Amino acid sequence: MAKLSLGLQLGYWGAQPPTNHVEMAQEAERLGFDSVWTAESYGNDCFTPLAWIGAQTSKIRLGTSVAQLSARTPTACAMAAMAMDHLSGGRMILGLGVSGPQVVEGWYGQPYTKPLTRTREYIDIVRKVLAREMPVTSDSEFYPMPYNGPGSWGMGKPIKSITHPLRADLPIFVGAEGPKNVTQTAQIADGWLPLYYSPYRQEVYADQLKGAKEGFEIAALTLVNVNDDLAQALYPVKAMLGFYVGGMGSSKRNFHKELMARMGFADEAEEIQRLFFEGKREEAINAVPDQFADEISLSGPPDRIRERIKDWENSPVTSLLVHGDVSLLRNMAEWVL
Repeated sequence: MAKLSLGLQLGYWGAQPPTNHVEMAQEAERLGFDSVWTAESYGNDCFTPLAWIGAQTSKIRLGTSVAQLSARTPTACAMAAMAMDHLSGGRMILGLGVSGPQVVEGWYGQPYTKPLTRTREYIDIVRKVLAREMPVTSDSEFYPMPYNGPGSWGMGKPIKSITHPLRADLPIFVGAEGPKNVTQTAQIADGWLPLYYSPYRQEVYADQLKGAKEGFEIAALTLVNVNDDLAQALYPVKAMLGFYVGGMGSSKRNFHKELMARMGFADEAEEIQRLFFEGKREEAINAVPDQFADEISLSGPPDRIRERIKDWENSPVTSLLVHGDVSLLRNMAEWVL
């Protein structure tokens, strides 16, 4: 049975900047949490809030979950990660992800093509920047360096970073859902950020994780809802799943729906999407199986949650990323650490 660590998942902002994120991160650090994570979608970026938090903490690791590939070039991303690592004293974790076609094409104005290839090429360039062994070149399909394509002045030359990295082996994690993406993540990254993970269905990802190197980390987002009434505790999880499985994507392609199907709930996933598209959102939420919501979360009375934490300790997961108030952080520190 492996000892789990804890991470604080702060997510991305809503309409206004949250006022308590620094306080939350400081309390998580005091409680012994290993990491704190920020996200981006189509509002705030993920690096600026993380730098603000890093300046007011001293030990907790600082992760992006995730920095979207389309938001910045690989070299720009490497520059931000390298600066963060220096300023934080070596606490940076670079979590990357492709996002989805709605955001990539609708917000960033880029085609959503070959996500696996783009991820592999992106990470390769980031690692070259951090290694600083030679000027960076790439004959990749999506990020050719130097650029000599249409519109080029033909004056670009290979360049090496002015700044030396604090850690050439700065850890890179990837947020991945599809089987091929998870397989590639295990091969080229230092860690994986799964969206839904069930310790009761480890076989779903067993083959994909075979290629992972020693020390590979799995930091799983885990919704925690403490309530003596299990049905009430599961409702927020089912509401989240109803929205993501039902409404994130189109009827032709929805990665969350496909993942739910791979985890053994294909018929239920179809029904959730049908109800959501018909505008029956509450019915879509109710159609989410309690079993599925229960397996990917820690829900119910405190004693039940304590007991089910053991199942996560008996899985490949190395860290639970939780989101909640200070009281929840204190409870999780007591139950896990």
